[in-house]
Amino acid sequence: MPSEKLKEYLDKHKVDYEEISHPVKYTAQQVAAAVHISGKELAKTVIIKIQGKLAMAVLPASCRVDFALLREVVGSDDVELAREHEFKDLFPDCEIGAMPPFGNLYGLDIYVAQKLAEDDEIAFKACTHSDLFKMSYADYNRLVDPIVLRFEMS
Repeated sequence: MPSEKLKEYLDKHKVDYEEISHPVKYTAQQVAAAVHISGKELAKTVIIKIQGKLAMAVLPASCRVDFALLREVVGSDDVELAREHEFKDLFPDCEIGAMPPFGNLYGLDIYVAQKLAEDDEIAFKACTHSDLFKMSYADYNRLVDPIVLRFEMS
């Protein structure tokens, strides 16, 4: 079942979103295929550390974080992938690996890949491996106010 915290947040801000249930899938690419959404439009959330501080990188399912580029664009050599044990307790309402791209609900800075910001819509895991939300990117941007950078590679 999708996170009540996330649903309440979207409803409070009067955001139109579509809930999509699908068979349990663990990778963003598997989810994209299951729900017939382009991997370019499905967002995946990657937890990173910048100078020891946890942050959220959000990018198309079809892409990977280019850490060399991310280090360059954030201006720090201290950027790395966070380990599961470092962040799992931050998302008590989510299954591990199904965190939605709303770092603002969890006290995290959010970095969104430029490619994702160019789409009209964004779809993302809704705290489970079997639920997805789809909404306009404009609404997502308004609610989250992410830092948009080019740090992705295909």
